[in-house]
Amino acid sequence: MKTGVVLVGAGHAHLLALRQADAFRRAGVGLTLIAPPVFRYSGAATGVLSGALGLEAMEVDVARLARALKVAYRPVEVTAVDRSARRLSLSNGSSLGYDAVSFNIGSGIRLPAGFEVGPPQRVWPVKPLANLIALHQHLREEIARTGRCPPLVVAGGGATGLEVAAVLAGLIARLGAAPDLTLVLPDPGLPWAPPKAAARLRDNLTRRGVRLVEGRVAGAGAGHCRLQSGEALACHDLVLATGLQAPGLMASLGLPTDARGRLVVGADLRAADDPAVFAAGDCAVIDGEARPFAGVFGVRAAPVLAANLLGGTKTYRPQRRWLAILDLGDGQGFARRGGFWSLGKAALAWKRALDRRFINSIRAFSARL
Repeated sequence: MKTGVVLVGAGHAHLLALRQADAFRRAGVGLTLIAPPVFRYSGAATGVLSGALGLEAMEVDVARLARALKVAYRPVEVTAVDRSARRLSLSNGSSLGYDAVSFNIGSGIRLPAGFEVGPPQRVWPVKPLANLIALHQHLREEIARTGRCPPLVVAGGGATGLEVAAVLAGLIARLGAAPDLTLVLPDPGLPWAPPKAAARLRDNLTRRGVRLVEGRVAGAGAGHCRLQSGEALACHDLVLATGLQAPGLMASLGLPTDARGRLVVGADLRAADDPAVFAAGDCAVIDGEARPFAGVFGVRAAPVLAANLLGGTKTYRPQRRWLAILDLGDGQGFARRGGFWSLGKAALAWKRALDRRFINSIRAFSARL
């Protein structure tokens, strides 16, 4: 058997590619997964934050899945990559060789330029998703202790910032408190949404007691956060949804990356300057195919990735239109695909069904144990 293929990260693309484990064995190619022991599904994360869903709706036992698929598994992190030797350095001090390596390690929050935090401010980047679980528990305990919502500020002008603010409003309502919640966004007009949809979304938030403030957060200190304009807002907890970037490991490879640190790959998901390196999902971008960070691209790339790791030559071109559904935390959702949009209970029901289907499709393979 060859040294084989190493999958670094358990994102959407790798979880789906793992379903081809039998094909790798038939081809005589060893397959190893390096990833945390739990996969947290971003599609259900805001439902968990709002309290509408339990943890089981977003978590998959990666170790169990690997055992069920008879895939070698290491619950460690890759700390460095020696591409000339085709060897990975691991966080436990060991190393691992590879014939081909694929990265599907997601993304992290891009902090605002010059952002500064002073103690004892609590700052909650929305990634990693474990932060949202911890924030949910923190707010439950804080409101149970004081009977009041602590002053919350969500920073972020995109769909994620709006969704997080909306589901936090939903959580606060479930806990029986009045909201003390501000969404800071560079353009309160929500330019990423069609004008009529943006008006409906703004109305939804303001009707539920969420304040909309125009600006950019520059820093935070004891009891406040500061905007670039110099204005200070009362703030006990600051939630950052200020855009995404790829983990630093991608830049450390010494291969071309885009402005957000994503590894530039071809339509075959290989790095142009090293055909032994593959990447998919948020940590990668196809050359000439600029796109936002969204899980749908990792899902669609999965079959191409699996085929090419087995020596194939398939290509993947990201779709120009895709379905995105936001959970608004009040029993409603906002769905959009291209020029079509819908806001209401049906949109949220649609989202819940799609999320359950994805999680169940992964868990089905764990049932082999």
